Amino acid sequence: MKTMTCKQLGGPQTCNKKFHAETFEEIAEMSKQHGVDMFQQKDKAHLEAMGKMKELMQKPEAMKQWFDGKKKEFDALPKDK
Repeated sequence: MKTMTCKQLGGPQTCNKKFHAETFEEIAEMSKQHGVDMFQQKDKAHLEAMGKMKELMQKPEAMKQWFDGKKKEFDALPKDK
């Protein structure tokens, strides 16, 4: 099990919500669900972060590089104790 925060996954710098998972794909799905929840709550900081992510998604190669970089970051993390 490894842990990453919303902030580490591209969320606002003020969000330290932790996600715990065995794989990066699991953690990405948890982060996505958190984003949906924050969108529904109209959280301003998360909406701004989502806007930046939406811009990135317009460039498939840039999005792939971002995703691959975050996966490498996850893989390099130590396992939780």
